[in-house]
Amino acid sequence: MDMDRKKVPTKQEIDEVLCARHGRAVQAKLSSARVAIAGLGGLGSNVAIQLARIGVGHLHLIDFDCVDLTNLNRQHYFIRHLGRPKTEALREQILELNPYLEIQTDFVRITQENLEALFAGEQIVCEAFDVPENKAMLVNGILEKFPQIKLVSASGMAGFGDSNQIHTRKVMKNFYLCGDETTEIAPGRGLMAPRVAICASHETNMIVRLILGQDDAI
Repeated sequence: MDMDRKKVPTKQEIDEVLCARHGRAVQAKLSSARVAIAGLGGLGSNVAIQLARIGVGHLHLIDFDCVDLTNLNRQHYFIRHLGRPKTEALREQILELNPYLEIQTDFVRITQENLEALFAGEQIVCEAFDVPENKAMLVNGILEKFPQIKLVSASGMAGFGDSNQIHTRKVMKNFYLCGDETTEIAPGRGLMAPRVAICASHETNMIVRLILGQDDAI
């Protein structure tokens, strides 16, 4: 595409490129889909960017945290974002990729008390927390209050072990789990960009399959 590098492409130009890559029928489903991402750290920030790149039209970003220097080893942020809310920093990046996406943000900690209000009306929820107790709270809350929502969660991605141990598994109806399901954080085995990004990609790909109606294919 021969155009001024400072010119923002039109919505039609971006849509045509996406359709050329994915096909019109597939892109129509992606563009109309809505995904909520709970937690915008190593998993959630990468999931959000990947969904934005393929043109998922409606993203709901939820996190209570601000970008810290310790986040930069694996999370999709830059030095210019330090100290800013992750919701704000990620929304800014997404709109640089595609300014025509609908981005809803909630700069708030998810609790048992506000979970129902935050996720009412969602189609797909991506669980992307670091703390096991928070993961359990969100998963149990969604399964109990919103059994119709498709939930993609993650467990086990620390360190630098075998990439092929990370997998996607259907746990039960509308609930999918990505990761190796065993590797926890330990001294000398922290969260690192490669395995975290692999797990995030598993989550993203499962979300895409759900959008396209392939939920029974695994």
